[in-house]
Amino acid sequence: MTHIFRIALLALTLAQPLLVMAAELEADRWNLKDLYPNQAAWDRDASTLERQLKGLSTCAGRLAQSPERFKHCLDLNAQVLKRFYRLYGYASQFRDEDTSLPSGQDLKQRADVLGTRVEEAGAFLRPEILSIGRSKVNTLLKANKASTLYTHWLDDILRSASHTLDRRGEELVANFSAATGAADAVYSTLTDADMPWPKVSLSDGSEIVLDQTAYEKYRALGKRSDRKTVFDAFWSKWREFERTFGVTLYEQLKKDAALAKIRHYPDSLAQALDANKLPRAVYDTLLTQAELHLPTLHRYFKLRARMMGLSEMRYYDIYPPMVSSNLKYPIGLSTELMLASVKPLGEDYVHAMAQGTKSGWMDVYPRPRKRSGAYMNGSAYDVHPYLLLNHNDDYESLTTLAHEWGHAMHSYLSIRSQPFINAEYPTFTAEIASTTNELLLLDHMLKIAKDDSERMIYLDSALENLRGTFFRQAMFAAFERDVHSRVDKGESLTGEALTKIYGDILKRYHGDTQGVVKIDELYAIEWAFIPHFYNRFYVFQYATSVTAAATFANAILNGTPLARERYLNILRAGGSNYPYELVKAAGVDLATPAPYQAVVARMNSIMDQIEAIQAAKALE
Repeated sequence: MTHIFRIALLALTLAQPLLVMAAELEADRWNLKDLYPNQAAWDRDASTLERQLKGLSTCAGRLAQSPERFKHCLDLNAQVLKRFYRLYGYASQFRDEDTSLPSGQDLKQRADVLGTRVEEAGAFLRPEILSIGRSKVNTLLKANKASTLYTHWLDDILRSASHTLDRRGEELVANFSAATGAADAVYSTLTDADMPWPKVSLSDGSEIVLDQTAYEKYRALGKRSDRKTVFDAFWSKWREFERTFGVTLYEQLKKDAALAKIRHYPDSLAQALDANKLPRAVYDTLLTQAELHLPTLHRYFKLRARMMGLSEMRYYDIYPPMVSSNLKYPIGLSTELMLASVKPLGEDYVHAMAQGTKSGWMDVYPRPRKRSGAYMNGSAYDVHPYLLLNHNDDYESLTTLAHEWGHAMHSYLSIRSQPFINAEYPTFTAEIASTTNELLLLDHMLKIAKDDSERMIYLDSALENLRGTFFRQAMFAAFERDVHSRVDKGESLTGEALTKIYGDILKRYHGDTQGVVKIDELYAIEWAFIPHFYNRFYVFQYATSVTAAATFANAILNGTPLARERYLNILRAGGSNYPYELVKAAGVDLATPAPYQAVVARMNSIMDQIEAIQAAKALE
């Protein structure tokens, strides 16, 4: 702002445009001062956390001393976690604003160290609660009614008795986890800051640097030769680092396998699912149904080939829209459309979202060295959610905005309805909130479309969303299940081996042998590009979520009695119950084939609509 002000003094006639530009830039950036006004304030709060950790340590061995003592120690643990989440959120987001700044890296590392301290200080809780036993815990809760807010949290600990170690064991696991976190850190640093991204020239003479954000934009170029240039250059760069990324992912897989063994689980998948008490049938049914319905995915690819006038589909032909569009969606317009689309969720929901969009919750546009992708951080319980975006003013950016705001409103409603200890919700329900908002946006855009040509744009996007969210994530889940299973059995995996495994699954899903989509061997390095693989068995929940969201969105839009309240109650519930049970109680059982069959039927219905529009145009 000072720099802008000086320029304005030197050129008075330019003062107003410059000040407007400055205001716009400020509006497009999030306001981290809502977390801490400066780093000194962060340091002071970190010192407060250190003191609380000392107090928490005095609870060890004394939890069951009295109902009052029990409540005091659980409260102190909650206060520690709440303060740490805020500290960690600020450090992470400060780093993400410019991933190259040493100050950001330093603060993030300090937050990581605090996280280890928090884990160590609270390591006694689970084993001590287990040693107290369910009967005594219930007695303590009954003796102090104010403690009942911890009922679900305690039940989640007590049910894991056979997988929890003694105090010394839990401390060792905490230290082990901290000492073996390099895989994700190396991946993040390399891809966000240090990767030597290639520079390519396009057919129009423009020259671009293909970082991750640019790849996601330019892979959808209209000219086929440009798409091939983008794919070949981008994936060739990743292939250069195949050995490095092979090492990082293998180390992550070994860590997951070791933790599963330490905690007496049969394999990594069992441990990951048990974290939220998800039946294994959910994972297995998803993959079975996805593979069973690959003909629907192949139908989509064949439709895409016809509409694009291609005799043969290649992997680089997947991303450009089947219907060309020059429509732009800058953040102001995107926000208006998003707010209009969520009106079926009620006036209170719309009002809260509208206020958030004007209150410094978002960092909107891409910048050099800013973290790529998009996320929502809702962990600062006493503040508000934050959203990192890399808005490109296209329709995909609009859908991403709706997606991340679905997460933000989930956090907002959960925090307003639940005490801190029950406010944090798992991914299994989190992605339902985000994908439901995307489906509501699609419905709104189809309703306001001026003609069939515009409607085709949104139907095309909906198809691509289902491909990307259901089939693509199921494909990732199949890869994860395969590679984790191998490492659980003690097998080694190199980058080359991972590429071969991924390539085989990629070809199967895309019908390579049937000639549906031909996959170049180079592109099988794509596994190295996926950051979610460093968060074990995460991606399958995108597919289960879009499946559940389709059911909820249809019911809400059709005005089914109580549908909106059942859905919003899932969001308000936060983490106060197990996610599978919450969704099942609202009418969707994701351990059965029916919901997956319904989402595949939705995809076929959209293709029917597109083909009907095509047929009508052919008769004109």
